[in-house]
Amino acid sequence: MKHLITILFIAFTLNVNAQELFTLSGKITDGSKPYPGVNVQVKGTSIGTTTDINGQFSLNLKEGTYILIISSISKPKEVKGNLTENSFISIDMSDSFVVLEEVLVSAVRVKTTSPVTHSNVTKKELEKRNLGQDIPILLNYLPSVVTTSDAGAGVGYSGIRVRGSDATRVNITINGIPYNDAESQGTFWVNMPDFTSSTESMQLQRGVGTSTNGSGAFGASLNLLTDAISENSYGEISNSFGSYNTRKHTVKFSTGKINDHIEFSGRLSKIDSDGYIDRAWSNLKSYFLQAAYVDDNTLIKALTFGGHEKTYQAWYGVTKDEMETLGRTYNPYSYENEIDNYKQDHYQLHWNEKLSKNWSTTIGLNYTYGRGYYEQYKEGEDFYDYNLTPVTFGSETIDQTDLIRRRWLDNDFYVLNANATYKNEQLEFIFGTSLSTYKGDHFGEIIWAEFASNSEIRAHYYDSKTEKNDSNIFGKLTYSLNDSWTLFTDLQARFVTFNTNGLTSDRSPIKVNEKYSFFNPKAGVTFKADNNNSFYLSYAKANKEPNRTDFENGVNTSEKLNDFELGWRFNNGTFKVNSNIYYMLYKDQLVLAGAIDDTGAPLRATSGKSYRLGLEIDAQVKLSEKLSLQPNIAISNNKNVDFVTPWNGELVDLGETNLSFSPNLIIGSIFVYQPTKDVQFSILSKYVGEQYMGNVDNKNSKLKSYFVNDLNLSYEINPKNIFKSIVFSALVNNLFNTEYISNGYYYTYDDTWSVPDETTTLDGAGYYPQATRNFLIGATLKF
Repeated sequence: MKHLITILFIAFTLNVNAQELFTLSGKITDGSKPYPGVNVQVKGTSIGTTTDINGQFSLNLKEGTYILIISSISKPKEVKGNLTENSFISIDMSDSFVVLEEVLVSAVRVKTTSPVTHSNVTKKELEKRNLGQDIPILLNYLPSVVTTSDAGAGVGYSGIRVRGSDATRVNITINGIPYNDAESQGTFWVNMPDFTSSTESMQLQRGVGTSTNGSGAFGASLNLLTDAISENSYGEISNSFGSYNTRKHTVKFSTGKINDHIEFSGRLSKIDSDGYIDRAWSNLKSYFLQAAYVDDNTLIKALTFGGHEKTYQAWYGVTKDEMETLGRTYNPYSYENEIDNYKQDHYQLHWNEKLSKNWSTTIGLNYTYGRGYYEQYKEGEDFYDYNLTPVTFGSETIDQTDLIRRRWLDNDFYVLNANATYKNEQLEFIFGTSLSTYKGDHFGEIIWAEFASNSEIRAHYYDSKTEKNDSNIFGKLTYSLNDSWTLFTDLQARFVTFNTNGLTSDRSPIKVNEKYSFFNPKAGVTFKADNNNSFYLSYAKANKEPNRTDFENGVNTSEKLNDFELGWRFNNGTFKVNSNIYYMLYKDQLVLAGAIDDTGAPLRATSGKSYRLGLEIDAQVKLSEKLSLQPNIAISNNKNVDFVTPWNGELVDLGETNLSFSPNLIIGSIFVYQPTKDVQFSILSKYVGEQYMGNVDNKNSKLKSYFVNDLNLSYEINPKNIFKSIVFSALVNNLFNTEYISNGYYYTYDDTWSVPDETTTLDGAGYYPQATRNFLIGATLKF
């Protein structure tokens, strides 16, 4: 029987190979300019390639009728053709509204050939794994990326670090609008659950990158483009469930282009999860609504999106002793309403206008309204800390009480972006401005107390108000000297004012009135050696202001970064590799100190001089029509040059130490097997080397290395009735049940009481264990 099967297999293979193959080649352009890095996929198959530096591609196909899906960073364009012989086709994307969509992010994104280190991610790459986890978790397999989840399962509070830089240094924009919180500079993805379902594409720039809006990129920038206009009407229902009672429900729709010009679309989502950590549940809701008008020269989009999150707090992690005695899922919080409750709504208006063959303009407006609180039960709190008067009962004076408090943040954020673009065959020039104003109101209230003293209902025990104004002007020039050499320059002037006044949450006075002026030049050159090889060299300077917590701790010095990048790119259609060496030299870098505050936010300290030196390589290999591999590796050395810290009552110069949360080795890969056009299997692997949680190289601050693997399966059917398609997806996270920790905190304190006239520095650590083997399965019905 085995021999019969072998003979039949050989006969089948010979028969397939005997069928004549034709070459379908072509060139994709944007007007008269080549369009490199564009994905070319044969619809309904796993066959595909990308255009080379000259915008050219080649596919070997049997005789027949095919539909090519052409996509870059926006909505795909379909081209239909009948193949009966070797053929060459030319596709001009300049007449497509796809290009108008891309103008939304042209001011903050770079092209494939730019001398900026970056990765592009499309909707198609993420949708098979989009079963409820946050955006950082879905981006975990990109080069130099490390992600973490407070609740352990990727739902709720999650974070991302790139090249060792934490979330406050990763600049996030949505359609060119800043998303980072203006005060803390952090990004809270929990406020936008299931935003992946409304994202058309993303670009992650590593290093300083190109000039962007909002708080400057100090390690990376991630810009998102929301859903493009759909040519055809559709409806979509997605449901998934899995471990830890995780459930995601999503409904999407689009009217398609009405009268060839107008489209309405939207999404509603709900995600619930109990979390891996005890009681670390999440209750998340979100929406996305869009109205658009498009013609040959105009694109107008009005959209609103937002979310409402309720999450049980797991900010403090778990100590080593607690893990050993109480288990790695232990949560020290037990009060039933120890929650974070926050709403955020975004309103955007974008107007893109193609004025002529060479000129186009873009205007973007944004208003964001956020409001919410976190609630905590506290025992034995001093009256003084809450502006309460001691209570006397007979001869007994009471000056402490158990209480429940809420700490509120109510904020408004206004943005205006405007830019113009001039393009011809040799030159592209973008210039523009961005203006933003943030207003935040911080206050606290006691909603219950065992001894209420003189408190009144909803009385504020602290108040502070913040206003931050951020403006920049920029100009970006790309100039092609000839077919081989391209020059790039990017100049930005940025101006920041930060004002706050009142009391902090511990009732300490705070008054800040700071102004910063930054000049951030960038320049680079790309050399195209031949149709497959290109090299680039770039320099970028960045400056960054402190955040609110830094000001509270007495830090008002800005940070400075000089970033040097040298890269090589190779693309022959079936094999693609990007490699680069980077050297990031810092002055007064605000490094993560290791410790956290009483809300779990990391504290920072000025490190003087520091640097990051690394090598990154990522590749896409088409092993066959059914097999592909996307490996990447990042090797780095991340150091404080002369680190000084208080220890045992003295300032000690530790010399060169490791930068916190900066592993020297990060490896990722995605292995894809697609036996048929409807079935796909993927193995996603990630290795993260050991890292320190502090900057003193203490063994107690070390996180061990870890290696985890996920299994992703998808199966699509195309019934002839009702539904256009039904897609079943399954995701097994941490396939081999590894117990690992991706994040934690490290703190020190001085013991001045054990031995008279002697100070001894003691330390401690906390950890955020990640989930062991768990699963998510889902189905998406499209009609």
